[in-house]
Formats: sequence, C-alpha cells, structure tokens
Amino acid sequence: MFLRRQKLSVFQRVREFFWPTAGWHRSTRYVFHRVARIPGSAYSLAGGFACGAAISFTPFIGLHFVLSALLAYILRANIIASAIGTVVGNPWTFPFIWVGVFNVGNWILRADGMAAEEIDFLDVLTASMKALHNLDFVFLFDTARPVLLPMLVGCVPIAVVVWFIFYLPLRPMISKYQAARHHKRTHKLVRREMKPPHAQEETSL
Repeated sequence: MFLRRQKLSVFQRVREFFWPTAGWHRSTRYVFHRVARIPGSAYSLAGGFACGAAISFTPFIGLHFVLSALLAYILRANIIASAIGTVVGNPWTFPFIWVGVFNVGNWILRADGMAAEEIDFLDVLTASMKALHNLDFVFLFDTARPVLLPMLVGCVPIAVVVWFIFYLPLRPMISKYQAARHHKRTHKLVRREMKPPHAQEETSL
C-alpha cells in the first residue's frame, strides 16, 4: 500500500540517502511522525530516539544499532525508536562528529597529539573495527590508540549531552502528538456512534 509504484535504482537510492528528494525539512518531519506513531509512552519513544542519537557520537561504526538497542534496553526505552535515532549519524554529520569528539577527548586528556585535520577518521575507524573483529589488539593499542583513545574519552560527555538535547524537546512534542491523535480518533468514534441508525444503515449500503 505504501510502496513506491516505481522502484528506485541503485544510483537513485544512493542519491536519496545523501540528498533526500523531499528535502531535509520534510525528511525530518517524516522521521518524527514515524517515531511518534510507534506504540509506547512519550518517555519510551523520546528516550529511545535519544539513545540512537547519542550512540551515533561514539566511534563504533557498524555497531551503532546494537549499542543503541542495548542502551535503550537499559533505560527501558523503545528499541525501534533507538534504531531510528541512529539516523543522526550519517555521511553528512559524521565528519563533524568525529572531529568534535576527537578534539574534546584531546582537551580532556590534555594531549598534544595529531591535529584532527591530519587524520582520515573513516580509514582509522574502519581499520579499527576490522582489527577488533580479528582480535588484532596490537593494531588497536599501537597504531589506532592515538586516535581512538581521545575519541572514546570525548564521546562520553558529548553523548550524554546529545541524549538530553534530543530527549528534552522530543518528549513533550511526542506527548502532544499522541494526545492530539488520540483525541482525533475518539472524536471520530463518538461521531460514528452518534449517527442515527438509519444513517448508519445507508452508510453500510
């Protein structure tokens, strides 16, 4: 029912991912409606989305879905909403996220290492995930540590702040959305029940 009449090609899917045809404003509204319509309390949905957004600021690329689900489970938030929340981390935002958490980590550690502009974060993180999968701790501790350690330290306070940045406005917005949707459904039901019997018969015919 909600499927496209014409399937997108691979190129169109890639383009849609990087630059939505509907525009970022409409895409953001779509994500909000998608989250708000999931069954659950306002806390559960807002907290779940905030978990996904917060985990997006960690350097564990490839594990964001799993980690966001785990965090949502611990906080008793909605796991589906947490998966949607990981959309905050995307090819447009990751470069800024990685530079930000790296610089914050260096500031906390008071380290005078490499500058963020000199680092290819995508290569380092991809190689680190492969090394972790292969249990290559030599690479992780010797080669990737100067980049990973500041990112791991910096992502913690930033993730906490990001969680509240998304949770605090989302909870009342979702609560208001759910109340309006419930009122609309109740109003339709009352109107249907208040119809005269002959009107209901004509409608059924």
